[in-house]
Amino acid sequence: MREQSGTVSSNLPGHFIRRLHQLSTQVFMQRVQEAGHNLTPVQFAALDALRHRPGVDQAGLADMIAKDRATAGAVVDRLRQKGLIERAVNRRDKRARELTLTSDGEAILAAVTPVVVQLQREILPGLDDSEYRQFIELAAKAVKATGLRGAS
Repeated sequence: MREQSGTVSSNLPGHFIRRLHQLSTQVFMQRVQEAGHNLTPVQFAALDALRHRPGVDQAGLADMIAKDRATAGAVVDRLRQKGLIERAVNRRDKRARELTLTSDGEAILAAVTPVVVQLQREILPGLDDSEYRQFIELAAKAVKATGLRGAS
């Protein structure tokens, strides 16, 4: 990725956020593939959300991972194809579908989570421990202030 130094946009927060997102995705994909898994950051987020809230419906999952319902639906379909989650009819509301991890989903999540935790420092190179913690605090504060779903 080549920087356009001297441009107005190259010094705006949105530019840095976009670049960090690119780096985050690149590092995530590389490290997860090196560990022998085929999982995207959004798929990982969905599995992690289901670990913490088994039985949530697709709309609830979309809120948890801060994605629109169509994107969440595509993620659910892909994870079902991989055999990592199941969708079952809700006993109380036959129109709703509950999502849960399969045993394969639990195993993949257990294997990938340490990799994801380990790569976090790689996506913020050049920051010392204090700066790293400060970045997390400021980014969390900014996200929470948006009031958007998935911001807590």
